[in-house]
Amino acid sequence: MDRESYEDASLARTINEHFVAIKVDRDERPDVDARYQAAVQAIAGQGGWPLTAVLTPDGRPFFGGTYFPREDRYGRPGFERVLLTLANAWKTRRSEVLESAASVIAAIEHGETFSARGDGLSLGIVDKLVQSAIGQFDPHNGGFGSQPKFPHPSVLDLLIDVAARTGNEAAKEAATVTLRNMSRGGVYDQLAGGFHRYSVDERWIVPHFEKMLYDNAGLLANYVHAFQTFVEPEFASVAEDIMRWMNEWLSDQQRGGFYASQDADISLDDDGDYFTWTHEEAAAILTPDELRIAELYYDIGDLGDMHHNPKKNVLYRNFTSEEVAARLQREPSEVNRGLSAAKQKLYAARLQRPTPFIDKTIYTGWNAMAISAWLDAARVLDSEAPRTFALLTLDRILREGWDPQLGLAHVIAYPDSEIAFRRIPAVLDDYALLIHACIDAWETTGEIRYYDAAMQLAEAMVDRFHDPDHGGFFDTEKNAGDKLGALSARRKPMQDSPTPAGNSTAAAALLRLEALSGRADFRSKAEDTLAAFAGVIEHYGLYAGSYGLALQRLLLPPIQVVVLGAGPAARQLTAIANARYAVNKAVISLRIDQIKTGQLPPVLQETLPHLPQLANVGSGALAVLCRGTSCLPPATTADALIEQINEAL
Repeated sequence: MDRESYEDASLARTINEHFVAIKVDRDERPDVDARYQAAVQAIAGQGGWPLTAVLTPDGRPFFGGTYFPREDRYGRPGFERVLLTLANAWKTRRSEVLESAASVIAAIEHGETFSARGDGLSLGIVDKLVQSAIGQFDPHNGGFGSQPKFPHPSVLDLLIDVAARTGNEAAKEAATVTLRNMSRGGVYDQLAGGFHRYSVDERWIVPHFEKMLYDNAGLLANYVHAFQTFVEPEFASVAEDIMRWMNEWLSDQQRGGFYASQDADISLDDDGDYFTWTHEEAAAILTPDELRIAELYYDIGDLGDMHHNPKKNVLYRNFTSEEVAARLQREPSEVNRGLSAAKQKLYAARLQRPTPFIDKTIYTGWNAMAISAWLDAARVLDSEAPRTFALLTLDRILREGWDPQLGLAHVIAYPDSEIAFRRIPAVLDDYALLIHACIDAWETTGEIRYYDAAMQLAEAMVDRFHDPDHGGFFDTEKNAGDKLGALSARRKPMQDSPTPAGNSTAAAALLRLEALSGRADFRSKAEDTLAAFAGVIEHYGLYAGSYGLALQRLLLPPIQVVVLGAGPAARQLTAIANARYAVNKAVISLRIDQIKTGQLPPVLQETLPHLPQLANVGSGALAVLCRGTSCLPPATTADALIEQINEAL
């Protein structure tokens, strides 16, 4: 639409003659996007991007849609004809327009505030969500439904958790087959690492090539959790590869911080040309032997996958290296060497191409997702580098984005300081996700300042967003001043789209803090939030994964495995404690001096300092499994800890 319409001089004159044109950055203003998405869905039956809405002067939408071509085609009216018709309606039938705008606002307000309390909260709701996902699972290709296929990180975590906790084989299959096929498909960047936005086909081959921080953060967590549960080396390899790409392209390595996204294209005229290959392009840089291997492994042929250029191939793993070796009658080691060389040469050649734009904006909530995923990866993969960078990033977010008086900021930094910084208040997601990141940092380091930051953020989140009358949390601050039109509609987000829903994420954050602080009011607000949607949540299906995870935090007893000490013994106990993902399990690393100096959250302060075994730890290590204010006798061996965890879960 930019190229066809907004950059067309004659159409620009039409727009400027009859309208005031406003372009919205949906990443910077998710509150604006969400409300006008709801408006267009009420008007046209579906939303999406690009989103086009026509408003009255006071901001009430009366017409909208997604893509409009410049001229009549594809069965759609041309944009100029649409605009002239609407301008005429405003001048000649204004009462009808205002009536239409009023009905749209009513639909938004009903839809955005709708909730339904159910008969009660039980694990039966989780079972229904899991069965809904399994029912939509594609057993041949992985993923859910048909094309286009999107990643659903929250649902994948829910399936992994249920499979690990209950032995549900269908949940395990849905999660593992999906994760394997995604990482072998073209939706995964086989050269640089990292995932593209979604796949246009059901086989995960041809992606929409944009790469988003939130997708890669959510999927990194999935692959880490799958590896710690099912111990498949391929899952660990993908997790490391995602971080490799994020390190190289999507992070400020000096100051900390993750960038927002990488564009799909170089210009409006290509479609993923940076990421795709013709057979001739591959042949020009590979030896004949390497080409024969790469042709089979990555399915590089004369006829490719892209509509705009049929010679362009999306690289995906068509065969395993063992299958390639069998077909070429080579030794697997020889094929692996050839693949390694081919991959390095293809990537080096790709780096010579003009690179799609990196949006270096640093958003609080998306960074918090990445921080949590990187701390998970550091813990499970026993790697120091992800831990160090995650903490560097968290420290920057807290330092530059959090002010007890002003609150939290939604944007921490703009690209290269090219845009004058303007403080945009954080939305609910920012607070909830950052609370989780702070708790993760405390569990990883034992530094009480991260727990204190989580408590401060939680108090602010409740004060600024919680609805004390009807339960749940609004997506924007309650006292944010007068807002025009659709922006005045109150929303309580409960759908994962595509990041975890604000209400379930907030409820989960309060439950994690209740387990550490003993704050009964936090648990009460979390339970009331989940109850407010219990009657309708099963209809959200794939888009309610974060709700299922939060509900399990509420209904399953919190389990804390505290590893005390340092050195090889502590690392072994930590590895045992991390085995198997469970949403209600926390693994906390502490030094003896942190306990002796009282640097603990209240619940642990009641138990850990009084353990008689602490005096004899010395240079060794022990692990203490706690549930609430009750702890089991410390375990000093791997076998003893395994037995305790298995019984607790």
